[in-house]
Amino acid sequence: MGAITLLDQATIDKIAAGEVVERPSSVVKELVENAIDAGSTAVTVEIKDGGISFIRISDNGCGIDPSDIKTAFLRHSTSKIRSVEDLLTISSLGFRGEALSSISAVSMVELLTKTKDSVCGIRYVIEGGIEKSMEEAASPDGTTFFVRNLFYNTPARKKFLKSSMTEAGYIHELMIRLALSHPEVSFKFINNGQTKLHSSGNHSLKDVIYQVYGRDISNNLVEIDAEENGIHIKGYIGKPSVFRGNRNFETYFVNGRYIKSNIIAKGIEDAYKGYLMQHQYPFCVLQFEMNGSDLDVNVHPTKMELRFSNQQALYDFVFRTVREGLDRKEYIPQVTVDEPKKAVVKPVTVPVQKPVTPTVPVQKSPTPAASAQKESASVVLLQKPTVPVTPVQKQATTQERNLDYFLAQMRERVKADYTSRENKSPYQQKFEQKPLQPVSDKVIKEERVPYGTPKAVEEPKKVPEQPKQEEKPVAVLEPQQMELFDRKLLAEESIKEHKIIGQLFETYWLVEFDEKLFIIDQHAAHEKVLYERTLKGLKSKEHTSQLLSPPMVLSLTMQEEALLKKYMQQFTDLGYEIEHFGGMEYQICAVPGNLYNINKKELFIEILDNLSELSGRNNPDLILEKIASMSCKAAVKGNMKLSRMEMESLIKELLTLDNPYQCPHGRPTIISMSKYEIEKKFKRIV
Repeated sequence: MGAITLLDQATIDKIAAGEVVERPSSVVKELVENAIDAGSTAVTVEIKDGGISFIRISDNGCGIDPSDIKTAFLRHSTSKIRSVEDLLTISSLGFRGEALSSISAVSMVELLTKTKDSVCGIRYVIEGGIEKSMEEAASPDGTTFFVRNLFYNTPARKKFLKSSMTEAGYIHELMIRLALSHPEVSFKFINNGQTKLHSSGNHSLKDVIYQVYGRDISNNLVEIDAEENGIHIKGYIGKPSVFRGNRNFETYFVNGRYIKSNIIAKGIEDAYKGYLMQHQYPFCVLQFEMNGSDLDVNVHPTKMELRFSNQQALYDFVFRTVREGLDRKEYIPQVTVDEPKKAVVKPVTVPVQKPVTPTVPVQKSPTPAASAQKESASVVLLQKPTVPVTPVQKQATTQERNLDYFLAQMRERVKADYTSRENKSPYQQKFEQKPLQPVSDKVIKEERVPYGTPKAVEEPKKVPEQPKQEEKPVAVLEPQQMELFDRKLLAEESIKEHKIIGQLFETYWLVEFDEKLFIIDQHAAHEKVLYERTLKGLKSKEHTSQLLSPPMVLSLTMQEEALLKKYMQQFTDLGYEIEHFGGMEYQICAVPGNLYNINKKELFIEILDNLSELSGRNNPDLILEKIASMSCKAAVKGNMKLSRMEMESLIKELLTLDNPYQCPHGRPTIISMSKYEIEKKFKRIV
């Protein structure tokens, strides 16, 4: 073993840089977080070649005082904390004081900064941890970093970087998380001269979600806002129709800091159980605000992990808040039928003569030229030549039809107005020809009617009687769509309006309600009813059992016997009565009362086999999964004919459930199709 010596400062800086600066996205993260801590409202990030050759980060924050610039690039220099006690109440994103030192040790850094009180800015250059120059320079308020040639002096680290496109993708994901965590800041991300992200910074989290994820996700969100025991949760969770195959769309922040937490993730995913199928993960963007004394942020060098003082209370609060948000809505997915694909016909070049518009003789009249042009145009439109319409002329043809209808309506209104005037009595005509008397503005407003509407003239003796009626403002009928959308299929007041059409394929029931067609999967619906019924019995300690005669005898291995003894209480709560029969045999004298027409022996063995996958961990949620599998096996199957009374009874029992829209495995029990969509497919609506 060699002698123990102290490492030189350059080696120390490069070792420290390896812990903080892993790739270009690490540089962007540290510098943008410093910009946010500096009170910036606009941050611009520009990169080239994935950030390997060039990174520019500009902000409009408070800037760095000239006397603090050199100190800022030393290790463990920070303005965020002063003592260890400050770690208990830390609210800033950065606090270690290693970012600038580590970045400058493995790259060429140029700094431009200016405080609001300074007359001019400062330009500072440091390369490989060695100061090159410091001079006055023109600069706007705020700070701008130029980071060039990352890892130029550590080729071993640079060799392990991925392609420029992949590294740019990491930075893009980072900028998305920063924009979601701070909607009050406008972020702009430029990659090789192209703007990839530009948030508005208007404090609206939903606007940022729309800009990042698009309209489909932003239209299927549920807002969350709850507070308990000093923990405030706000943000948005996705409806069950929005899911992914991994956890990449589960985004949550604690005091503005993006983190990864198994406790929070488990609370969110457990709340979605019953709404999503296995291996499906929800979409969420949640912001947690809590007291810094309940956190330990000094856990990981990248500050991606936190410790919570009361993890169980946090889990319960997250689970309850997300589940309440999901239970507030009615989640019946609306389906659409795709348009049938038309056969592609190759165009054939055939010489076609230019269509000639037939001329219609129109007699001259003393009307103005504009009226003649309108009349002639209407005649041409109404008497269109019979020429085949090509696909290119489809849009123009639709517009002509609309114009034909509009002109026809206008002619009818003018004709009605002219006819009403001709049919007036001489006394009425004489009354209209009298000179107008000065009237008040109020009367003028009351007499105003839309153009083209026939206006009846009252008798003089009836005029004084009208003001009481005419003084009332004209009521404008606005569409009351909110009442329409608030009506639910599965509600007590809606049962009388259900119109059960019949059973399709002996599996699906068709129900008409509120100008929609609802399709109910009888197996999934019955499965959900049995699941909730069994779960309710477990919670209330009310379970029913059916005795077996003779009892069912099973031979178990040592592992299966150990699992049975470990979970004996759960089996008893479900309705099983199990006794030791000698040796490795056990007899089952009773089984749960809702297991009809099921191979009870196979089901019991299946439960034990699934229990063995826990590897000794006591997971209480496993029992719920077993209840789901039991309900699935006991529910009515597809291709099984049910009577109308049985279907009505099943719908009434669905009303009593907290979540009747998904089966225990996450599949939908009901889907809908609107009348508008059906009429559109039959071309009744163009």
